[in-house]
Amino acid sequence: MAEDMILLFSYGTLQQENVQLASFGRRLAGQADAMPGYRRDMLEITDPEVIRTSGKRFHPVVSESGDPADEVAGTLFEITAEELVAADSYEVADYRRVMVRLKSGAEAWVYVKA
Repeated sequence: MAEDMILLFSYGTLQQENVQLASFGRRLAGQADAMPGYRRDMLEITDPEVIRTSGKRFHPVVSESGDPADEVAGTLFEITAEELVAADSYEVADYRRVMVRLKSGAEAWVYVKA
């Protein structure tokens, strides 16, 4: 991994090519991974720009379940610091960014329920 690259784990719309192109101006290369100890729910999005970009009114959101057997599958991406800022602006206030240890052992930023 390049020194200036940041790990970002996505279990939702940031895995969509159209969202990546709108947010980062490029398609991200990623690998499958998972977040142990979390469960996935759906959240209604009210931000019209986010709905327009993703094409979806309901987005997945994860929260800690307290059960290590629970896990949420997704994709691990390498992004730049500028792209992390772009991801922060794409995510609505219902999400907050935290660092998690993934099933692979990698530590990555992920957006969880605020």
